[in-house]
Amino acid sequence: MDWLKMPPLAALRAFAAFTEHGNVIAAGQALNVSHAAISQQLRALEAFLDVPLLDRSGRAMALTEEGKLLARAVDLGFGAIGAAVQDLGATTSGRPLHVTCTPTFAAHWLMPRLADFRSNYPGADLMIDPTGELVDPQIGGVDVALRYGLGDWPGLEAEMLLPSSLIVVAAPDLIGSHPVATPSDLLDLPWIEELGTTEASHWFRSRGVQPERLRTRIHLPGNLLLDGARDGQGVAVMVRYFVEADVRAGRLLALFEEDQVGGYFIVTRLGMQRPILRDFIRWLRRQMTQEIRT
Repeated sequence: MDWLKMPPLAALRAFAAFTEHGNVIAAGQALNVSHAAISQQLRALEAFLDVPLLDRSGRAMALTEEGKLLARAVDLGFGAIGAAVQDLGATTSGRPLHVTCTPTFAAHWLMPRLADFRSNYPGADLMIDPTGELVDPQIGGVDVALRYGLGDWPGLEAEMLLPSSLIVVAAPDLIGSHPVATPSDLLDLPWIEELGTTEASHWFRSRGVQPERLRTRIHLPGNLLLDGARDGQGVAVMVRYFVEADVRAGRLLALFEEDQVGGYFIVTRLGMQRPILRDFIRWLRRQMTQEIRT
């Protein structure tokens, strides 16, 4: 970049303050300078670019089309700088790594492996936030989400961690002699779902069946979902990875399975990553590599 061709930073700051607050008085207060100083910087910026950025013909100044174009660019530029500054500050603040995932994933995959992470990164502080809600990573909040889906979340980075299809399962005693040939055959059976999720509803709708016709549904924490299915409390839609052993052993029956294979993804926001986040992602990859080898 040729910095000699860039306008003075003070002029760009004044312009950004004006576009944010809408007038020179409020912009001056925001930057702790006089409104006359803001006006002077705006004129200096127009002179530097040799382009009219403001329409002064009305009672209040308004952005020209050229001004709107620059306003969008300045907003993106200062926004990126602000995000980087916050991330750099967070790097040295000692803030724990905030991880969100479903209770099922936390209980059956993440928690049994965390001892290895602590052994390799003894100084790293983690905050595990198990929830059925989809929480997006953002500055100063969640650093990484371990989320099931197809990886198509706009504005976020998604890297496949654990590929697995969705499967509908039930205990043999619950099914008994009940005929199961189509999804409609399951409407009269009780269903169990993880709190905060609607897998059963989505599954029925994807097969042209109205989920409102379900007889009963029980919502429970994800870490109890597998035990509930084994005990015959209801039919459940689950990730095949977590019930594979039960299906092989006959504790659960595989009733239907998704053709489209999704999986758990490592989901982060776009941009720079904190060192502890980079360490955690590398550790997740190693865990899956070791599992595949064994």
